[in-house]
Amino acid sequence: MEVFLGIDVGSVTTKVVLIDHEGAVLWSSYKKTQGQPIRALQSAFAALRRDMGDVEIKGVGTTGSGRKLADHIAGADQVKNEITAHAVSAIHFIPNVRTIVEIGGQDSKLILIRNRVVTDFSMNTVCAAGTGSFLEHQAARLGIGIGELGGLALSASSPARIAGRCTVFAESDMIHKQQMGHNLEDIVAGLCDALVRNYLNNLARGKEIIGPVIFQGGVAANPGIKAAFERELGLEFIVPERYPVMGAIGAALLARNTGKTRFKGWSVAEQELSTSSFYCSDCPNSCGVIEINDSDRVIARWGDSCGKWGKLEE
Repeated sequence: MEVFLGIDVGSVTTKVVLIDHEGAVLWSSYKKTQGQPIRALQSAFAALRRDMGDVEIKGVGTTGSGRKLADHIAGADQVKNEITAHAVSAIHFIPNVRTIVEIGGQDSKLILIRNRVVTDFSMNTVCAAGTGSFLEHQAARLGIGIGELGGLALSASSPARIAGRCTVFAESDMIHKQQMGHNLEDIVAGLCDALVRNYLNNLARGKEIIGPVIFQGGVAANPGIKAAFERELGLEFIVPERYPVMGAIGAALLARNTGKTRFKGWSVAEQELSTSSFYCSDCPNSCGVIEINDSDRVIARWGDSCGKWGKLEE
C-alpha cells in the first residue's frame, strides 16, 4: 500500500496525518506544540510508528509556519504554504467549495475558491482577537474549559455585546459585563460574536463570501462560533470530519506525485535534535540564521538571504 505523510507545524499545534493514494486518512495526530516543535514532531512520529508499524512512506509534504523546520527534520518532497494546503484538502473533500474559513490557534485565514482555483485570500497573523488563543484565554478568565464554550454560547438568550477588536479591550469589556450582571451564557455568546465580527472586519472586507463554505481549523470545534458565523452571514458553514488536520491532509495530498522521496526514516524520532540561532554580521542584512543540531553536529541551516550558511560541509 502506498502511503503519504502530511505535516502541519503551527505556532500552537502540530498535526501529522498518514493517507493512502486515494486520500483516505489512515492515521492522524493533533498535539500542542508547546513551544517545542521538534519534540512535538518526534512524539507524533513515535506514536505513528507504534500504531502503524514501519510503513513505507512514498512522499512527505509539510506546511504551516514551521514547514521549513519540519522539512529539515523529516525530509519533505513538498513544502507548501498554508493557503495552498488548506485549499487542496477542502477541494478534495468538497469539490464545489467556494469559501474556506480557517481559524487556528494564533492566526486565521479566508480563502476564496472559484472553479477549484484559489482566486483570493487574506490572513490575520498580527491580532489574536480573531483566533483560538483569544477564546482559550477568555475561557480561562471565566474559569471554564475551552470545550464548554460552544454549549454555553448556544444556550444564551441575549448575547452580550462585547468589543472584539482587541484582546485587551475585549477582556476589560467582558469584566464590565460581568459586573453589570450579565449571565455566563450571554457573555460567552458575546465572545463568540466578537470573534466573528473581528474576523469579518479584518479578513472579509470587500470580499464576496458565498457557499458552500467550509469551516476548518481547531476553532471549528466550537459550535458557538459556527452558529455566530451563520447568523451573521446567513450561510450554512460545513465542518468537515477532519477539520483540525485539514492543512496536514492537504500537504499529504500534494506529496502524492512524488518520485523518489526524501523522507529520512523513522529514526528521526530517536535523534537528539535541538535548535539554535545566530545573526550573521558579514553584511548589512544581518540575517537571522537557524540551525538544527543532531547532538553536537549541525545538520541543517536556513534563514540567510545569500545561501552562505546553508551550505554544510560533508
